[in-house]
Amino acid sequence: MDMNDLMAQAQQLQAKVSAAQDKLAKTTVRGIANGGACIVEMTGKYDLLSLKLREDISGRPANEIADIVLAAFRDAKEKADTIIDEVMGDATAGMPLPE
Repeated sequence: MDMNDLMAQAQQLQAKVSAAQDKLAKTTVRGIANGGACIVEMTGKYDLLSLKLREDISGRPANEIADIVLAAFRDAKEKADTIIDEVMGDATAGMPLPE
């Protein structure tokens, strides 16, 4: 493979990865915990968009509320991770990557 082909492939990969990152920034995932007591929305790049708490959890101990919020965040992050793997996999499909 000559240098020009290698540079062309690198530019194609860079363009696809950039487009994938833009798509992830516009993708929203929702994490839910404790039957909807807490809902976290974030982008596919882990940017927090919103955090909603149901009023009925306000009387609970702070550590319990924190655990519920953390569970919702983890749920959203797991969903974002799945989307990231899919989107970035599509972006790099067929491109030889260094080992």
